Amino acid sequence: MATTIGKLTARQVDTLPEGFHSDGGNLYLRVKGGSRAWVYRFKEKGRVRELGLGSVNARTLKAARELAAGMRAAYADGRDPAELLRGNAKPQGMTFQQCAAALIEAKRPGWRNAKHAQQWANTLRDYAYPSLGEKAPAEVSLADVKAILLPMWATKTETATRVRQRIEAVLDYAAVHDLCDGTRNPARWKGMLDKVLPKPDKVRTKEHHAAAPYADLPRIMAALRDKGHVSALALRFLILTACRSGEGRGATWDEIDLAAKVWTIPAARMKAAKPHRVPLPEDALAILRTVQQWRREDCALVFPGARGGLLSDVAVNKTLHSVASDVTVHGFRSAFRDWAAEQTAFPARVCELCLAHGNPDKVEAAYQRSDLFDKRRELMDAWASYCGGASNVVHMAHAA
Repeated sequence: MATTIGKLTARQVDTLPEGFHSDGGNLYLRVKGGSRAWVYRFKEKGRVRELGLGSVNARTLKAARELAAGMRAAYADGRDPAELLRGNAKPQGMTFQQCAAALIEAKRPGWRNAKHAQQWANTLRDYAYPSLGEKAPAEVSLADVKAILLPMWATKTETATRVRQRIEAVLDYAAVHDLCDGTRNPARWKGMLDKVLPKPDKVRTKEHHAAAPYADLPRIMAALRDKGHVSALALRFLILTACRSGEGRGATWDEIDLAAKVWTIPAARMKAAKPHRVPLPEDALAILRTVQQWRREDCALVFPGARGGLLSDVAVNKTLHSVASDVTVHGFRSAFRDWAAEQTAFPARVCELCLAHGNPDKVEAAYQRSDLFDKRRELMDAWASYCGGASNVVHMAHAA
């Protein structure tokens, strides 16, 4: 019985749902995880064998059919159909860069913000694409990966680690789509790069966010109180709540309960992906009442930018550096933690919960499920009093 060939249309190639769709004549379209790729499938010595022919973006339906026809002819002549792939001067199918772009698009819905996708794209663009971009995934070797990582492994360890992880992910993605051998990923750490590179934690130089000493906080806050624009108010709010910059700049009015003096940040906006309740001291409430007077009906943000969008990091940092140079917004969290440790007797766990840090002791965390909100309110009120310069008295609390 003759085999029907040419079952698929060009429109179906672009619209068919996830699955393995036959075009006839051993040619298939595999749709999986946002990727659409051609596969040549045939039986050899009683076993099914598959050969990846590349993405539909790299090879048209017509070109895939022509290649499949040549592979069928090669098989009929007793030759390996894969010879038609290996025999080309330039490997067919998706390049490393095309695989990376497809992977980023496939993962994008699972990332909490667009910035993460941009970081992936920028990292690969700057470090991987210059040497790997135009290569087929199957051509990427251990020597290629070492050439990228070795020059920066000891000096930019954190960046090098991320580059390695992202190259590994791209090659794993390519392997899933039959574009390379998934059993020997040259960017994998265990069993591959751990044999030729020292462990990252043995060479990594930890870099901390530049922080103002907590003794300088009353002066900084006094200087900021002389500024009435939104970025200065937002910065004071960030310091008083010890929250991260993005959490404060992204605060919306529906997260704020002025009557209960609580700001509840949803899990989607938290680094740990868990909701976080922030007790609001009186100084923070006063800031909210001020900006509430400027609230616009068409904007849900507490601290909107000039055009109604998210207040930028640049604006907040510019305000900060006008009163304290060479420090970072994130560094105020460190200043808060130093102050709490050195100037109060609040338990360490209370201090860590104010910063929304998880409990590294998994056993303790399993039993201690309270967020110690009342104790945290006491601590944040004491912090606000200190920042306001109202008292230099050491604030104490009974250990729990």
